[in-house]
Amino acid sequence: MKYNIRNRMKRVLKQIFLAAVIGVIMMACQENGDYEDVITDGAYQTAAQIRLTNVIIHDIFSPPVASRIYAYPSIAAYEVAVLADPKYKSLMGQLNGFEKAEFEFEEDVYLPLASLAAYYKVATAMIFSEDMMTSHRDKAYEEIRKKGVPKKVFQKSVAFGEQVADHVIAYSKKDNYHESRSFEKYTVRNDPNTWQPTPPAYGEGIEPHWNKIRPFVLDSAAQYKSVPPTEFSTDPNSEFFKEAEEVFKVVKDLTEEQSDIAYFWDCNPYKVNVKGHVMFAEKKITPGGHWMGIAAISSKTAGHDWKGAAETLAMTGVALFDGFIACWDEKYRSILIRPETYINKYIDEDWLPVLQTPPFPEYTSGHSVISNAAAETLTELLGEPFHFVDSTEVAYGLPIREFNSFREAADEAAISRLYGGIHYMPAIVHGASKGKEVGHHLLGRISTRTENLAEN
Repeated sequence: MKYNIRNRMKRVLKQIFLAAVIGVIMMACQENGDYEDVITDGAYQTAAQIRLTNVIIHDIFSPPVASRIYAYPSIAAYEVAVLADPKYKSLMGQLNGFEKAEFEFEEDVYLPLASLAAYYKVATAMIFSEDMMTSHRDKAYEEIRKKGVPKKVFQKSVAFGEQVADHVIAYSKKDNYHESRSFEKYTVRNDPNTWQPTPPAYGEGIEPHWNKIRPFVLDSAAQYKSVPPTEFSTDPNSEFFKEAEEVFKVVKDLTEEQSDIAYFWDCNPYKVNVKGHVMFAEKKITPGGHWMGIAAISSKTAGHDWKGAAETLAMTGVALFDGFIACWDEKYRSILIRPETYINKYIDEDWLPVLQTPPFPEYTSGHSVISNAAAETLTELLGEPFHFVDSTEVAYGLPIREFNSFREAADEAAISRLYGGIHYMPAIVHGASKGKEVGHHLLGRISTRTENLAEN
């Protein structure tokens, strides 16, 4: 009996020893094996961007500020991608005030991971709810480690990515954003043609000094100044009255398709709902967040690797950022009255727009400007026609929409503001023109390739 027990114990100990040896060997193989395929495409950066969108919604950042939060992390991720492939060109020395810096890294630094680390660090520095971003980062890092990236390589890669991130964060701190937080608020005027806060929340004017933020590629916020809006008048025979009447009639006779388009592109980050004596907020994606989502979807559709994805997201972020600066410069120059205010006062006091009017002046349409700036940039990167399925709004209870080009999507985003009852047509038409000018200027001013995109 004792002999049998002793033999069994020996066998068990031998099995435990062999299992331990095999485990060590397998771990060693993982640690020293081929981990180059752990990150091949932009999936990790896209996941980080989706998380960033959720944080932006949670923290209730305005559309202009959200564009800033998207842009800098994307630039940081792209700057690491530049180091991985000589066909890409750094944005350092090309973007306004973005000083060149030399980054040296050891051979065992895993650049796809470094790129992701750069994104996470800059994104976390831009938001309030940092724990929401760091918890997402930690889960991603744990998954990557389990896929076989050696500990030493992992640590070096993250450290290097954060080194690049520090340079981008230092760059962001000089764009006048933090100084603008202490600038005076907008004072509502008594002029009948000027913007007035609208129901139900009657919010104060958002970011009246956004034109003082340093743009990435524009020479100034007013570089592409729009023609003035139509001269204000309450005369029923005037052009301005007719523009307001058009909004009134379009909303009154709205088709189901037009309604779907209006809601799909609503992108109001803080919609206030009133039920009886109760007022509550419904938080949603910003218009810039919608286009960053389109950029990520389209990059995946195009089959980009992680470097191509980083390029697409960075360039889209730059276009949106400058688009908002150009747009807001005009909004607080013309300070034009919104359709809701005008129609209620001069046409029908009970009229309501389809969408909730956002809290800032009317002219020009922000959706029209930033959508066209992004569309021109994405068209240069991915070509035309380019079919994509926009599922960005599915997470917010809306169905998908399909487009055959980015310009087609931009056109729909622009006209959605008429269907929603929050813009007159001139704001849409001239906003689209401004956005195209911003996009064309960007593409003529900076380049991400050592050769023409068409040749790659």
